[in-house]
Amino acid sequence: MDTLGYLAHGFGVALAPTNLLLATLGAIVGTMVGVLPGLGPINAVAMLVPVVFALGLPPEGSLILMAAIYIGSEYGGRISAILLNVPGEASAVMTALEGYPLARQGKAGIALSLSAWTSFAGSAIATTGIVLAAPVLANWALAFGPVEYVALMVFAFACLTGLLTDQPVKALLAIMLGLAASTIGIDANSGVYRYTFGSANLVDGVQFATVVIGLFAISELLIMLETMHGGATVRIKQLGRSLFNHAEMRFTGMATLRGSFIGFFVGILPGAGGTVASALAYTTEKRVVEKADPESSRFGKGDMRGLASVEAANNSASNSNFIPMLTLGIPSSGTTAIMLGVLTLYNLTPGPALFNSQPDLVWGLIASLFIGNVILLAINIPLVGIFARMLSVPSWMLVPFIVVVSAIGVYSGKSTTFDLVLMVGLGVVAYFLRRFGVPMAPLILGLVLGEILEQSLRRALSLSAGDVTILWSSTISITLWTMAAAVLLVPLLLPRFQSWKHENVVDQD
Repeated sequence: MDTLGYLAHGFGVALAPTNLLLATLGAIVGTMVGVLPGLGPINAVAMLVPVVFALGLPPEGSLILMAAIYIGSEYGGRISAILLNVPGEASAVMTALEGYPLARQGKAGIALSLSAWTSFAGSAIATTGIVLAAPVLANWALAFGPVEYVALMVFAFACLTGLLTDQPVKALLAIMLGLAASTIGIDANSGVYRYTFGSANLVDGVQFATVVIGLFAISELLIMLETMHGGATVRIKQLGRSLFNHAEMRFTGMATLRGSFIGFFVGILPGAGGTVASALAYTTEKRVVEKADPESSRFGKGDMRGLASVEAANNSASNSNFIPMLTLGIPSSGTTAIMLGVLTLYNLTPGPALFNSQPDLVWGLIASLFIGNVILLAINIPLVGIFARMLSVPSWMLVPFIVVVSAIGVYSGKSTTFDLVLMVGLGVVAYFLRRFGVPMAPLILGLVLGEILEQSLRRALSLSAGDVTILWSSTISITLWTMAAAVLLVPLLLPRFQSWKHENVVDQD
């Protein structure tokens, strides 16, 4: 009852005219940020820091605005992923796997509206979890140290290798390429330059926007141009319905719930976030569907359950990211790290005491997450038809538009022409990789998660003075290693076991 009282007080704060306006503005800006590849919520929130102080906003108003941009970008990232196969964020990479094929089948409106609904459902479940169990779950997150993170990353990669495609060797190759790319740049621990080839432009590594736009946008443009015959363009003549129906909502209901809970628990872990959550949700849903009814699975060809699970997971994770930030003062992502920095600029100390010392701020922020998600749903659903019509634009108009948007997204990162050249080069390489059946999603996830894996491995080995047995020294790590081995080995061994069992039955007969 005390919690409900605090939450009611938080709604009073969040529904104040100024804070409601800030939440609406943040939702709109966040959606726009998510649509544009390469910008990302962290850049938008960072640019807002001097603005909120110049406007003299109170701490609760500042955090409400930044939180709305953060969750809004997760909504917006799905739009370009579904319509153009260009993920705006790393967490939207998995969205493109099912969303884009659905769009190419004339179901862009259904995919967009369904993803908006499942995003809302995942966010609502996660925010409810924040209200009910934040302190307990924050203590659970503390059990994850560097050893457990190494096992978690390996498990995530095993899921991608074993379940994402029918050719695990190619998926493994893509992951290794992504991990290799993550090591480019100066080593944060030793200061050694790694794989820079003497180029000052690679000292800071390869920025995510350059890689994701090159691998997805540029390669997609090359494939699009390849399908043009004699100047004619391949166009979608039917856009289909703009909204999903009740049957489709029921069809994806369990997938939405599973993705929401996976995203909620993964989002609590510092550094994991929507990228890991969406990957685990997708592979889990694929395994569940193919085990229950293999003939109904259309994963990789436009399965609504895959889309629903991913969108629910990454939006749930973005909301549960606030649990360690509010209860322990530990950021779970780059965006929440900036928000923690804003709190310190207001002379506020993040942590458990914040719930007692600043109830307006904490509960106002939590209530604003509920309100922000309602606003985002109200904004996104009516615009589905407009977004979907992007696919009916002729290729001779759409291709230059994608090139310009992609170039702006890449150039805005470091403002160097080197990144533009690198973007094109990666796009050409990705074109040939896709022609040989190498998936791009594991490559991107290897790049994004590679730094977390490397730093966690180094910390774990430094704690044990180089003894690798520390990597399976805890119950959590042993469980994750076992699950990773099962995901990799069971698909290989099961057919042999079934063949051996069949031979024995034949011999007995």
